[in-house]
Amino acid sequence: MKPAAFDYVAPESLEAAVQALVSAEGDGKVMAGGQSLMPLLNFRMTRPSVIVDLMHIQGLSFIQLKGETVAIGALTRHADLEFSDLIKTKLPIMAAAMPHVAHLAIRNRGTIGGSLSHADPAAELPMLAVFYGATIKTQGPNRRRDIPAEEFFVSALINCLEPEEIVFEIDFPVLKGHTGWAFEEVARRFGDFALASIALSFALVDGRVVDARVAAMGVADTPLRLRKAEDALHGSRSGAEGASRFAEAVRASVSPSDDIHASAAYRKHLIGALAEKALAAAWSRAVGDKP
Repeated sequence: MKPAAFDYVAPESLEAAVQALVSAEGDGKVMAGGQSLMPLLNFRMTRPSVIVDLMHIQGLSFIQLKGETVAIGALTRHADLEFSDLIKTKLPIMAAAMPHVAHLAIRNRGTIGGSLSHADPAAELPMLAVFYGATIKTQGPNRRRDIPAEEFFVSALINCLEPEEIVFEIDFPVLKGHTGWAFEEVARRFGDFALASIALSFALVDGRVVDARVAAMGVADTPLRLRKAEDALHGSRSGAEGASRFAEAVRASVSPSDDIHASAAYRKHLIGALAEKALAAAWSRAVGDKP
């Protein structure tokens, strides 16, 4: 199929883009890389009267360290994140996750702002935003907002943006002192959306786990921060100690649904298995056995 007819505008400033959405009176769609929007248009799952193309706006593609925060422009492409030395150093789980995003051709076009705004519950970047506790910055007609990632994602493919708001920057806090980390994902084929995925990071103090952070995706309508699973790790002295307790806490924290790709029971089993694998990998890194 082909898209329904629409008007096209390519503003050269963020303010002009917002005004174009205001003029569309709720019937406009923003396009960045287009990797999520174009399939929806082609299948006529969305029929906006106006497409607002952001790619002519300068200054929205960057990766910068600002104190203990990595600021990323909304038009920064997935491939830029994948190959950035700053991301590898400061946000290693993001660097590990990026090769799992679709295929290189898509990563060369897709943008972080587009992925977050699309809000697919099985996409890596929304989960990473929740995992790191990112702040998503938006511009509307009358104000700017700083939205915590956990409040940004409302349901599958639904975010909390107003019709005239545009994401322009995402700030990711650096997890100071975290030497143990891991990212694990299973998909039916390479490049497919994840059936389940988990991210894990922690610090070690006197040989014990502290400040654990856990997030999962593919097992709910939004990415999830798993605080009960984090509590289950607190105080652990080895990767083997409490591994089954941690996996059970992860399973107990999710309520997946059946779909054409996998049953709810399978996803729940899978996320537990990934949790044990992630814990082993994270512990190896924390004690220096793994690069």
